Amino acid sequence: MVDFSLPGIGQVLPLTQRLESRIVEGMNSSRRQFLARTTVAGAAVVAGGSLTSSASALVRPLAAVGTTRIALTDVTVIDVATGHRARHQTVLISGDRIIAVGRNLPVPHDATAIDLTGKYVIPGLADMHVHSVGDDRISPPLYLANGLTTVREMSGNDTVYGWRDRIDAGTLLGPRMIVGSKIIDGDPTLWDTSVIDVHVVKDEAAARSAVREAKGYGADFIKVYSRLNPTAYRAILDEARRQGLTVHGHGPDQVTIEQASAAGQRSIEHIHAVALSVSSREHEVRRMLQAISVQPGGYNSWFRQLHPIEWIAANSFSQSRAAEVFGTLRRNRTRVTPTLTMHSVLDMPDYAALDPALKKYLSADALWGFDYAVEQLYKPNRTAEEIARQRDMWAYRQRFVGELFAHGVPVLAGTDTGTPYSVPGFSLHQELELLVGAGATPRQALYAATVEPARFLGLGDDLGSVTPRTIADLVVLDADPLTDIRNTRRIHSVVTRGRVISPQARSRMLADVEAAVKDPPGTAAIPAGGCCGTRPPGQ
Repeated sequence: MVDFSLPGIGQVLPLTQRLESRIVEGMNSSRRQFLARTTVAGAAVVAGGSLTSSASALVRPLAAVGTTRIALTDVTVIDVATGHRARHQTVLISGDRIIAVGRNLPVPHDATAIDLTGKYVIPGLADMHVHSVGDDRISPPLYLANGLTTVREMSGNDTVYGWRDRIDAGTLLGPRMIVGSKIIDGDPTLWDTSVIDVHVVKDEAAARSAVREAKGYGADFIKVYSRLNPTAYRAILDEARRQGLTVHGHGPDQVTIEQASAAGQRSIEHIHAVALSVSSREHEVRRMLQAISVQPGGYNSWFRQLHPIEWIAANSFSQSRAAEVFGTLRRNRTRVTPTLTMHSVLDMPDYAALDPALKKYLSADALWGFDYAVEQLYKPNRTAEEIARQRDMWAYRQRFVGELFAHGVPVLAGTDTGTPYSVPGFSLHQELELLVGAGATPRQALYAATVEPARFLGLGDDLGSVTPRTIADLVVLDADPLTDIRNTRRIHSVVTRGRVISPQARSRMLADVEAAVKDPPGTAAIPAGGCCGTRPPGQ
């Protein structure tokens, strides 16, 4: 076990009420200005019924030879569940399924053989916490070009529901999308509801109604949030079971992690709530948490009040409590999505930056939004002591994630794409590297982005492995990711539901995104609640 002690105990200085009000007011005003410039109705985007140019280029080679059979030859197939490497394999695909995998496998005469000597094949990757940005020419192709064949969209709206349905129908090229409900939060909510469409509930009747409404508009699961009271929270869980929906999201401030796990919440997003539950001073921590008071739309206020509580919990980490809490999560198969990519920016905004090579995949408005959030919301008015503390908190979060893996807690790889400096698709590779930096092995990190998501979604027989009868969602890599997790970035080609995205097609997809962000159409749709870094973190 690792030592969780952190140096330098002190008191985090709170913002004055006046200063805090100015920051929140400025945040809301700037959001409205930003959204007014960029957000329009998504009907034209969602209604389209033809494949994009990149998708047409993708399927044309198959149509030209009159076959839907493909053979990937002489590849090393990686079994992520065991870490076994099977060399010199042929993967035979028919339609959207793998039908055979083996050495010296004969290639049918009607199959198109693709020589991949020296390459490695892994299951398609999943980012299990995204808020897509831009229109359908931005996020969907960026996900696929980075090997992401599945994403879990953590706040639903008409635009992303439309994307999901068009992808499933084959009229839009993109990853499999599992889309949540609107955020369901307590009263007062942390969100500015004039900007973000949040379902605010404060009693059992409203909670049940919100779940039924989500079922009606096509949500795949229910997304719960931080300020739900216990009565509304329990009603959401019960009504979701009645409606055949699962519940994912934040650990509510007034509900312990063990209670959430026992109640049947399937995943806990981010580290905040889980880390607060393993303190030797847990009763004190919970009293402080209960005492947090916010006004509607007071996300920054909540976050700032949470920091000193997190500091106390970090400095009173209890191995015995960790064993109890983590054991509960493990036994109940309650997944944790750490989103270290997001936490790194929040904890260290003074050191946050976007990789210059990725700027070309984001619009000027998206870049403005990222910079605004960091420079105007996260960085100002922090004392030197606060900066030092949050750097220590970042180190603590990494060690904490290492403890999750050490205790066998099921972990999902997710990025919180949509928060500052997180670029669709690319950020998952950063998350995998951060998981390994936190103590996971490369195989464990890959497992969190392949096998565990498949099982979590109830698709373990269809996804997460390179085996016969599974859906042909694959990533072909130039180097072994089990040797170095950074090799997941070395993508040669991608297979999505049996369609091969060749290196040339992948390059065209990325070039198309680069062109799209420079020339946004008048009908572009930015999903509400996941817009370009202007929203608060940790959605």
